[in-house]
Amino acid sequence: MPKGYWIARVDIRDPENYKDYVAAAKPAFEKYGANFLARGGAFVELEGKARARNVVIEFPSLQHAVDCYNSPEYQIAAAIRQKVADAEMVVVEGI
Repeated sequence: MPKGYWIARVDIRDPENYKDYVAAAKPAFEKYGANFLARGGAFVELEGKARARNVVIEFPSLQHAVDCYNSPEYQIAAAIRQKVADAEMVVVEGI
């Protein structure tokens, strides 16, 4: 079964309160087997408009990745994130 990956591009408007999102999201990530492959850090903008923070999270499957996002645990965190950051997020299936 192929793994699933969240790819998120984020501009944080309120770094102090973004910490609340990180803490709130942790239970969902633990529940669904999230493995962070990239979480911020240096990047090189090649095409298009980049955001300041780029995150890649590996899950055991595409379904785990989607279920994590839709979980009640993560939706609490998402509500916090949406107040303090702008983001694009997609889930992709690995090969």
